[in-house]
Amino acid sequence: MGRLLPKGVLFALLFAGAAAPAAADPMAMFLLGIAREIVESHAARPRAAPVPEFVPDMSRVYPGTSVEPEHLRRLIDDSFPYLGDGQRREIFDALHAKLSDPKNAAVRGAMIEYFATKALTVRAAQIRLSQMSWREKELLAGEFKKEIASLSAEDQAELGELLRRGLLPVPNDLNQLLLSAFEAR
Repeated sequence: MGRLLPKGVLFALLFAGAAAPAAADPMAMFLLGIAREIVESHAARPRAAPVPEFVPDMSRVYPGTSVEPEHLRRLIDDSFPYLGDGQRREIFDALHAKLSDPKNAAVRGAMIEYFATKALTVRAAQIRLSQMSWREKELLAGEFKKEIASLSAEDQAELGELLRRGLLPVPNDLNQLLLSAFEAR
């Protein structure tokens, strides 16, 4: 409305100066009548209440951001369902400590963005892997078994421990298939 009303007033003022010659021209009078009706209807229109902008409770957000710790906790819970509650709490506590550290003030936003990107990538991979057919998962486990042979003994031991503890970002049924392939090598 702020832009239309000044244009309507300008339009009316321009035609007010030409009122005498315009009085003789019916088309000009018709156009002036339409312009006046547009301005009057716009001015009479009820004004909608402005939509309130979301403003986070600044006492609960990480300084310099609009992210609340509860948002990160929910992101962790949604992105890492294969981890236990204690493990997800450890991730949150470690991230929360780093984000609350005043030394990290300059990089706090970038840290949140980086973590959120990685968490959402893991979540997308989880969804894609869970949508695979049983046959696709068996084929993947077969390829996994071949790849294990190229790892060092130390890496194989570490991978085996991750599989046994269920810490790989894969659905449980796929984790069991990978663990079976690992132990059958």
